[in-house]
Amino acid sequence: MKTSYNDIQPFITKDGSLIRELMHPDRHGTMHLSFAQAAVEPGCATAAHQHKKSEEIYHVIQGKGKMTLDEEQFPIGPGDTVYIAPGRCHRVENTGRVTLILYCCCTPPYSHEDTEILAEMQ
Repeated sequence: MKTSYNDIQPFITKDGSLIRELMHPDRHGTMHLSFAQAAVEPGCATAAHQHKKSEEIYHVIQGKGKMTLDEEQFPIGPGDTVYIAPGRCHRVENTGRVTLILYCCCTPPYSHEDTEILAEMQ
């Protein structure tokens, strides 16, 4: 199975990020994971959220930001990879001047139903 970036329509996820599902079982035939590109514009942030079932890996390819995992906060930038276990509250904020772009791998695959929005984090 092959996909082409320009053929994939982006959508807004429940946490507010702009996503392109590069591979997802609902559309592309993968079985146990999804792979997407997320974009967060300068001055914006995703809503604090958690996934009950999915674990995620984020890999930053452009921009800079701040990652919040539960009570922990740290800067992120190109080349950084972050693991997010199921049930961990997380949020990404773009602290730079260009679009923050990261790749997201989820297993089980991303779903709105598995995403729970939480009280806003600082």
